[in-house]
Amino acid sequence: MALVAGPSTANAYLYNTTIHTKYGDVKGIPALNATCCAYLDGYESVTVWKGIPFAATTGGLNRWKPPQPRGPWNDTLIADKFGSACPAGTSPTGSADTVYDEDCLNLNIWSSANSTAEKRPVMIWSYPAGANGAWSMFDGGGLALKDIIVVTYNYRTGPYGWLALPELWEESGNITTGSYGLLDQIAALKWVHENIADFGGDPKRITTVGQSADSAAVYHTVNSPLAKGLIVGAIAESGIRDPRDPASHELAEGYNNMSTSLALGAELKAVLNVTTLDELRQVSAKVINENSGFTSFSNWRTTLDGYAMPETYWQELNKGPANDVPLITGNTKDESGAAYGTNISVANYIEMLNSTYGSLASKFLEAYPASNYTEASMSSNLLARDTSLIGSWNFGRFCSKSASSPFYTYYWDHAPPGQDQGAHHMSEITYILNNLYGTNLPWQSVDYEIADILSSYWANFVKTSNPNIGNSHHMNVSLAYWRPSNSRNATTFHLSPPAPINANGLPVGYAQVSVATEGHLNLLNKFFRTQVPL
Repeated sequence: MALVAGPSTANAYLYNTTIHTKYGDVKGIPALNATCCAYLDGYESVTVWKGIPFAATTGGLNRWKPPQPRGPWNDTLIADKFGSACPAGTSPTGSADTVYDEDCLNLNIWSSANSTAEKRPVMIWSYPAGANGAWSMFDGGGLALKDIIVVTYNYRTGPYGWLALPELWEESGNITTGSYGLLDQIAALKWVHENIADFGGDPKRITTVGQSADSAAVYHTVNSPLAKGLIVGAIAESGIRDPRDPASHELAEGYNNMSTSLALGAELKAVLNVTTLDELRQVSAKVINENSGFTSFSNWRTTLDGYAMPETYWQELNKGPANDVPLITGNTKDESGAAYGTNISVANYIEMLNSTYGSLASKFLEAYPASNYTEASMSSNLLARDTSLIGSWNFGRFCSKSASSPFYTYYWDHAPPGQDQGAHHMSEITYILNNLYGTNLPWQSVDYEIADILSSYWANFVKTSNPNIGNSHHMNVSLAYWRPSNSRNATTFHLSPPAPINANGLPVGYAQVSVATEGHLNLLNKFFRTQVPL
């Protein structure tokens, strides 16, 4: 691939440069402006390239095939508009001008570099379920100011990404079916690895990052042999946990075995009244969207196909990952069964304990008591939070036995202003991506401080595979030390609002805290040992 020499003057930003790639010429645009982002030093330096295709259309004969190669273009691609988002078989979400089309495998790149020769470390962001790469919440401009390159991309989900059929298995040469979205994710990673040097990125320093359902995408890049050697680190937000936690079957990291996926595929064919694969490929996306809701959205998910996803999480944990790289995972305070303002009666709480914990229910009631309505609600939340925290830490503990790389866990408890859901699911994203400008909330000065601190940990990790090292922080204090987990140390890193600076010059709001009391830890682990792992 040909590389373009970058401009030499300090203000000759990359949006003034035509990038030459093996697919054709590309030109970006300024990513930020003074109206949104004057508070960010150097905002005018950030270039964005939007809607660059990384594979061919997924429509027509390519529907339910692995992503196919995209041919080159002749004219300069002015990358000033987000590409189409992939239909998902559900009501689309996003901005009003978002286009949903099966020609949707495209990506976006943000960089504040002045030269394509800089070889900056790269972060690839995988969005959560129901979203797409054009969401302003995922804008990479603010994080790119911390001297990394940020990439977002689109991929297939719903029946388009996860449909499995015997005919598709046969068509693939008996290799795969039901994992087309996962193959899209790996194709995007491979495209970045092969092409990011043209944009000033370092293909030898790629970290995958994702939240919720796409923490699973991140974990697949760690475990899939198809991604071996392509990444140096991974961050899975609100995602991977102890596979023995029954919730892991239903939450973000869940997947279907082949028989479940094949049953869903047969049901979709029956609903659409088609009998052959050719007929199914001729059904319009509009009709598929209108008729694929016979099952809940969560039931369309990655398939354990033995190829893209070769083994169960439990097998992978015991065997060791294809990519033995440093990992970060964690949870927010008000998710996965915990919620700000939970209201549950004593009777309903006890019923939940009995149905979930069986013979251990009385032990759980003793550890998480419910003598009245208020205590039942508080205990319900505490139990959900302890389960998430212990589950995340257990995952790190298991990894430390089969992998040599460090594993970091966190707990996020800051509630963004102007909403009543607490530290809810997805509430950390705008802080991590340092793009408060992309979400319309009444941000306070403390929120900008938190965004600078939290995004610095993530940027440091992308740069060095260690959240403590990388010089990403712009404030005049040092970041508190984030200690990795290990098989003997049941702690996690507490990400909370900055507090007054202590005698050591560190914000005391960021500290190591115990995951749970020793009694709660032992009880939950006793329960986990009785469960069939995912």
